[in-house]
Order: sequence, then C-alpha cells, then structure tokens
Amino acid sequence: MGKNVLIVYAHQSAGSFNAAAKDASVEQLTAEGCNVVVSDLYAMKFKAAATEEDVTGEVKDSKHFKYGEETMVAWKESRLSADIVEEHKKVTEADLIIFQFPMYWFSVPAIMKGWIDRVLTQGFAFTSEKRYSQGLFKEKRAMLSFTTGSNEAMFSSNGINGDMNVTLWPLQNGILYYCGFQVLAPQIFWAPPHIPSDARDTMLEGWRQRLKGLLSETPLTFAPADSFDTGSGFQLKKEVKEQQAKAPFGLTVGHHLGKPLPPNNQIKAGV
Repeated sequence: MGKNVLIVYAHQSAGSFNAAAKDASVEQLTAEGCNVVVSDLYAMKFKAAATEEDVTGEVKDSKHFKYGEETMVAWKESRLSADIVEEHKKVTEADLIIFQFPMYWFSVPAIMKGWIDRVLTQGFAFTSEKRYSQGLFKEKRAMLSFTTGSNEAMFSSNGINGDMNVTLWPLQNGILYYCGFQVLAPQIFWAPPHIPSDARDTMLEGWRQRLKGLLSETPLTFAPADSFDTGSGFQLKKEVKEQQAKAPFGLTVGHHLGKPLPPNNQIKAGV
C-alpha cells in the first residue's frame, strides 16, 4: 500500500517555480505509488490569524482568551473550526508532509505560518510531555522545500545573510522536530529567479530524482529529549556534555556548547 503524502503549498501564482516544484512532487510521488494530497493555502483562502473564531461554542475564559489552552480544550471536545478539523484529518493520515514555499523574511509566508499556528494544535500535535524525540508525530516524516531570493554563497557562514543552517533551526527544530517529526533534509532551490531557464529545469530534475528515494532517506540529527535533565531546568545532562567535551563541533546548531557549529547540521543528514 502506498504512503500518504501531504503537501502544504503556499504560492499565489500557478506560473511560479514553487508551483512547478509542487507539481513535480505530485507527479513523481504519485508515480512512486504514493497517495498525494495538496493543501493549496492561497487557493483555499486559508485563514492565517489564530483567533477565537477557531473555537466553536463558548470559550472557557472570554476575558483572557488563551489560544493554546482554548484550542486544546476545543480539540478534545470536537469544537474546533471546520477548516482546522479538515487539516487535522490530512495530517493524521499523512506519512510525510512537505512544506513547499518561497522563503519570506528568512521564514515561511504568513499564510503558511498561520497553518502552523492553527493546525499544529496543542494536544493534537504536541504536549509538554510529548515533544521532540518523544513527540506525537515521531512515526511521521516532514521536510521543507523552498526557494530563496539570494544565491547559496549569500547564505553561507561568510555570506551577508548568514549561515542557512542557523536560519533553518527555528523551523526544523522548533516546529517540526518539536512535534516529533523525523525531519528530512530540506530541498533548497537557490535563487531560481536569477538563473537561466535551463538551470531551473536542472533544479527540477534533481528534485524529481530525489523524490524517487525520498521516503527511505535518513533524517537529520537532533538532540534526543532524554539528553536533557528535567530536574535541572531541561539542561543538557552532565554525561552528555562530558561525551561532547573533546568533539571539535557543538552537538547541534542550537546546542553548540560554545563551539563551532557542526557543518550543514540542518541541511544534510549524517553530519
């Protein structure tokens, strides 16, 4: 039986490179026997703002509305808005989620951030006990596939935009891995508007080739939740720090221990 793939797609134009990348994903993954569903956020006019409208019926505290708490209760009581419920169904069924988008301001577009804020509901996607390597989605995979406006050199450790590994840490560790996803290496399409059409075609062909083996790829490496001592403010355990003492690099981009960052820790698996 084929795997289920959800593509969360955010671009306004069907003529864009992102649209071409999304179409390539649908075509290739379908050819590989996968069942592919696309959430086209702009076409859906998906609501980005997380508000009281996401809860049907009475909220628990109208004077001090706490979005996370109210939506968690609403999720438990089946009182979330219909659009969130529909996306929850897609996420529940998915073995792999691909986020396809143009990088805006070193992050995702607002409409995709809204999907993250609203669909990755507390209780459904994470709890304080079930997160990171112990997360609710630890049997699922997820990845970012995106275009940049700047070339690769500009996103290097010496480049004006800084190290792309640092840019990706909040998205990949703070959202995907936080929910437990096994995070596959990102697919980065460097500055497609600024290269010849044949180079864009080569980029897309490379993506198609990768898609053939995507579901068997090794995920990126993150620090397991049991590396941290819950009794001392979730700090790295003494034995973990001792194990890392002679390592030339930090443990991860975020847990660098004051050392040089591990090269390409957020871009390539196995580093």
